[in-house]
Amino acid sequence: MQPRVVDISHHNTVRDLRQTASAGIWGIIHKATQGRAYADPDYALRRQAAKAAGLLWGAYHFNTGDVVRLQVDNFLTKAQPDDRTLLVLDYEDNRPSQMNIEQAVEFLRLLEEKTCRKAAIYSGNRVKETIGALSHDERAYLTSHRLWLCQYGPTPRLPTGWANWWLWQYTGDGIGPQPHNVPGIVAGNGGIDLNTYIGTREQLEKEWA
Repeated sequence: MQPRVVDISHHNTVRDLRQTASAGIWGIIHKATQGRAYADPDYALRRQAAKAAGLLWGAYHFNTGDVVRLQVDNFLTKAQPDDRTLLVLDYEDNRPSQMNIEQAVEFLRLLEEKTCRKAAIYSGNRVKETIGALSHDERAYLTSHRLWLCQYGPTPRLPTGWANWWLWQYTGDGIGPQPHNVPGIVAGNGGIDLNTYIGTREQLEKEWA
């Protein structure tokens, strides 16, 4: 498996993103926000470092059960996306305060209304377990977004409605196929979240934002 994209947050220690780029990584997706108020303290400085290293830059919002409009506002205010910033909803288990699938659709709709472009959705078991609760139209809208699949292991298993994944997070937290690390970044919990992409760098750049 060839890692092409790394997703990180303040839990990771970044030493030198130029080393990361030299190792064959093409993009960084960084946590920007969570819920209606939290902002990752390392987002802005690492954005500068990633761009200086020639890496694609993305921002993700970690879901909560807070009012969706407030979450979208927090994300856009703190992420400060330009037209080359990938935007992602991180829809995974968050038991203390969990977004439901209808809220996920609402989040993506509001984000598209405000930015005039579609985000990607990051998910694995959570979307597989909840997508059946959506109406036909809601499901069609959700599955029109690029899927960043979380599936640790050698074989991806797609949720209902997607014909393929866009990015695949195949390893993280020290689980899944090697490698578990890349130069320039130190994992905070046993292994970095690494993602693969089928295609060339030029294709990824065109599809990124």
